[in-house]
Amino acid sequence: MSQFPARAHVICGGFPPGQPAGHDHDYARLRLLQLLDEQGIQASTANDFIDVERWLPISRLLITYVAGPYPGPDQDRAIRAWINGGGHWLGLHGTTGGRAVRIDSATDRRRAMARLEHHETLGGFFLNHPPVRKFQVKVHSSNDRLTDGLPETFETVDEPYMVECSDPNARVLLTAELGPDNSPRGFGFQYEKDTALLADGKTRVMGYTRDVGEGGVTYIALGHCHTPSTNSQPFVDTSVDPEGKTPPVLRTSWETQAYTQLLRNSMVWGMG
Repeated sequence: MSQFPARAHVICGGFPPGQPAGHDHDYARLRLLQLLDEQGIQASTANDFIDVERWLPISRLLITYVAGPYPGPDQDRAIRAWINGGGHWLGLHGTTGGRAVRIDSATDRRRAMARLEHHETLGGFFLNHPPVRKFQVKVHSSNDRLTDGLPETFETVDEPYMVECSDPNARVLLTAELGPDNSPRGFGFQYEKDTALLADGKTRVMGYTRDVGEGGVTYIALGHCHTPSTNSQPFVDTSVDPEGKTPPVLRTSWETQAYTQLLRNSMVWGMG
């Protein structure tokens, strides 16, 4: 049993502060707090990592759903020490992102993600995602408590994240056969090499867990949600809409029984 109190600290927010950055953080925050409350877990909340050191000593679980905010070097060192001492970090969706930098190119105005300290702590790095599409998710580690009660596969509509899993000892929880990046020209982020595509040329990791010291990290790429006022998707894949029209409200992963169960399992995992 962890030395930390049975509390969770939840960070949900976009960048710049107060901006949605294409995601409905209020919905995600409320759903996470509801699921924590179901299990009798008290929680504190924040929009970014600025004061995370204040909450780690009284928390057993850190949950992050962010689109832009990331821990700076000091915050990352505090998080890493906390995990080594028995804390657990559940990173969702955009947590493997961070600072996007401009690339000096006359032909391509897209930005690229910068590798920062927190990517090493997470064991994952976001490269890009093509337009929102429908896809099947395969569940692995059927004997793992994180995937307990999940079906072998489930369908969702989400951003098909391209995330490099950099820890060879991580246990893969979810994958999807998304194939090579088919983003339209000028869409998304730049990257030098697709290090997220597995050796078979079609599979991408959608979730993993890794032990770190006395604690651990679990990351789940799924979880996009937006409303008309928070949406920034110019279009979607034709698997979602034949004309590529973006649904005004999108919460598909959050509304699946499998994702909800995965979050519940992750909270149990985080409590130690």
